[in-house]
Amino acid sequence: MRKHLHGFTKKNMHYLREQKVRPVAVCVCRDRERILVAEYLEKGRLYYRPLGGTIEFGEHGEQTVEREFHEELGTGLTGVRYLGTLENIYVHGKLRGHEIVLVYDGRLSDDRLYEKETIQGDELGEPFKVVWKRLDEFGPGKPPVYPDGLLALLGV
Repeated sequence: MRKHLHGFTKKNMHYLREQKVRPVAVCVCRDRERILVAEYLEKGRLYYRPLGGTIEFGEHGEQTVEREFHEELGTGLTGVRYLGTLENIYVHGKLRGHEIVLVYDGRLSDDRLYEKETIQGDELGEPFKVVWKRLDEFGPGKPPVYPDGLLALLGV
């Protein structure tokens, strides 16, 4: 399980420390009623988030999700299409976070990944767990999926 905040690494923690808005792109790979998400555990609290990352200067959001999937899962994406934009404002400890999240839909290039329940991801040499979760596994009383508003954007 990823143990760092919302996909933050040492490389991009300055967004929190300096109270800057972080531009993010994520891709919701959907397989019928399942979506592919990274699993996080912070202070005993479980939550999920689609894969993606910080949009680099000069990079389009679609390029960001393609780069992130290559880096983290070793696979490409096909049929990437823009779904919408979400704004995520949250508090972590004493730090406030603010993200503008471009949300995309896409299909994994490697069809074998659809057959696995769990996939090993890699973030700068740190392994993390990626899982397929049914959309009905999110909601009141269940571990959340971020960013806020994602399920509504997906029509759930």
